[in-house]
Amino acid sequence: QVQLVESGGGLVQNGGSLSLSCAASGSIFNIDVMAWYRQAPGKERESVARISSDGTTYYADSAKGRFTISRDKAKNTLYLQMNNLRPEDTAMYYCAAKIDGGLGLHNYWGQGTQVTVSS
Repeated sequence: QVQLVESGGGLVQNGGSLSLSCAASGSIFNIDVMAWYRQAPGKERESVARISSDGTTYYADSAKGRFTISRDKAKNTLYLQMNNLRPEDTAMYYCAAKIDGGLGLHNYWGQGTQVTVSS
């Protein structure tokens, strides 16, 4: 059974930084794209950033210049470094990945980690 577990969320002041991690575990043959999403109260889940298996990255406009996505293939771990955080970044952050656990690629989601930015 494949699992994604996020960590690193918390409370930070306006302008501060946080680093999120997402570790994939279980029977994993291959991990394709990995991504971070977020969902604020009363709003739809939105894409924050993603990284392909070849290292190609994509950022939402709100994340460009402030967030950096990276991955460690050897550790099956995804990271998100968030700098210059703003109150509007407050949300539950979710890790997602396309993983082949032996039966083809499937989408997996983590349980989420809360990020709160105080003004």
